[in-house]
Amino acid sequence: MATDHKNGKILRSAEWFGTRDLEGFLHRAGLKNQGWSEESFSGRPVIGIANSWSEATHCNAHLRGLAEHVKRGIFAAGGFPIEFPTISLGEFFLSPTSMFCRNLMSMDVEEMIRGLPIDGVVLLSGCDKTTPAMMMGAASADIPAIVLTGGPQLKGNWKGEELGSCTDCRRYWSELRAGTITQAEYDSMESAIYRSPGHCMVMGTASTMGAIVETLGMSLPGGAAVPGADSRRKILAENSGRTAVELVIKGIRPSDILTEEAFDNAIRMLLAAGGSTNAIIHLTAIAGRAGIKLDLERFNELSESTPVIVNLKPGGKYLMEDLFYAGGVEAVLQKMSGLMNADCLTVTGKTLGENIADAECHNDDVVLSPDNPLAPEGGLTVLKGSLAPDGAVIKHIAASTELMKHTGRAIVFENPIDLKNRIDDPDLDVEKDDILVMKGAGPVGGPGMPEAGFLPLPKKLLAQGVRDMVRISDARMSGTAFGTIVLHVSPESHVGGPLALVRTGDSITLDVKAKTLDLNVDDSELERRRAELPEPAAFGGFSRGYGKMYSQHITQAQDGCDFDFLIGKTPVETLVEAAGHEAGFHTG
Repeated sequence: MATDHKNGKILRSAEWFGTRDLEGFLHRAGLKNQGWSEESFSGRPVIGIANSWSEATHCNAHLRGLAEHVKRGIFAAGGFPIEFPTISLGEFFLSPTSMFCRNLMSMDVEEMIRGLPIDGVVLLSGCDKTTPAMMMGAASADIPAIVLTGGPQLKGNWKGEELGSCTDCRRYWSELRAGTITQAEYDSMESAIYRSPGHCMVMGTASTMGAIVETLGMSLPGGAAVPGADSRRKILAENSGRTAVELVIKGIRPSDILTEEAFDNAIRMLLAAGGSTNAIIHLTAIAGRAGIKLDLERFNELSESTPVIVNLKPGGKYLMEDLFYAGGVEAVLQKMSGLMNADCLTVTGKTLGENIADAECHNDDVVLSPDNPLAPEGGLTVLKGSLAPDGAVIKHIAASTELMKHTGRAIVFENPIDLKNRIDDPDLDVEKDDILVMKGAGPVGGPGMPEAGFLPLPKKLLAQGVRDMVRISDARMSGTAFGTIVLHVSPESHVGGPLALVRTGDSITLDVKAKTLDLNVDDSELERRRAELPEPAAFGGFSRGYGKMYSQHITQAQDGCDFDFLIGKTPVETLVEAAGHEAGFHTG
């Protein structure tokens, strides 16, 4: 049996493979059936490879091959790999939204970790919800773990212009609707923008989560920025496998890494990168699994002293490939080192400060100096006020400066379908100074809080040259999107939040500097409207299955949209007594 040299306990996997009884017979036979000799796995740390590969998730479509390089590293370090599939959440194909299934994926990952004969796990992720889902599951199980993302795509290129998915596809979509480019031109871009393995190469949600996971210390230094098509990602995969074995030997768990100080570091990275608004929800959920409560106010507190120094789209001008050549996330951390908690432990067994001690920046226009930033405060702002008593979010680094303080007339759409049906109506009563408001797209009402917050501008205003307006909803927005867009309004309209009471013609005031969002309507009138609200559909309209469970247990945006019964952790015992354990009984 494999033992821990310090206390003589056996590895968890030995409960499956180390007993000479019927249970041990069956477990060993299951591997021998696949062509493995007992010498291949006996007495070795068993490392699971949780693979979110799927042909329905194009960002993760190369993970099947990447897993083979992880296995090399595990074998080289004296471990034995067991690869297993997980749910895969592709943003493009999954209906009603990948966010609807994020918690389901986290449950899948957690229960597979608990149920399989593994001592540690490598989490293979990519598309934006797969990374937080895997992190949530691993944090709850609290087994030695390391994250390996698939990396960003190479730059797109169309007619000599470097493109970033899907920031530029959204930008040109507006031009198509405005009539400045043809449908044929737009169609020709499809093969030019997503041209290599990997996830979106702007500072969207996938890239943001990669940078956050590296900053948290849950992936190897340099892990976020290496392009998916670069051979160095294969080497990174091999080294991640080696590290997973070392984590088991050293007994380093996610709970040793995911501390309050580490989450402060992650928030600063999010803010300095001008990262995705979605990351606020995901970070809050991951922290909740680690037993840490992240208050929205903490994001604003840290924002005041965190400049935006990562010059990437959609808030800047470069792409992830440029960040890689400039020195990656390590270069960003080095320039921010005076703001970071350098003593935080990482999967390397070293501190964050030790990991970045020799980091260099090779392009000071990609990673700017904190003394000459894109913006003096972090790229995201949490808003509160009479329209959002529990909070809302705006990515001000990708918004229009002239709209940062704005009062306008509300033009209200009851849900995404209503918006789609009416937004281009030539008779729609709307002006450029109005505020577009959409309801019915929150965690319950969506369902799943779809990325519907990038409200399209009315075609007739696009034709007049308008390219931005204040837009407000209880939805999320792709991290690749841009504009003066207020998201995550909470409580959502479906559960009776103030957003449900807004009517066309109402006055709304946005003040980003003051961090406020207010509905300028008398309380007495709002109470009258509240009494007229229809009763929402029970269980979000679901009569059975996952959807019904989801609607009963989903929390609001400020609490991470996790299930209330999943918050917290129940650590798996990775080392057990060498004697006295019951044959056939497995920890977890």
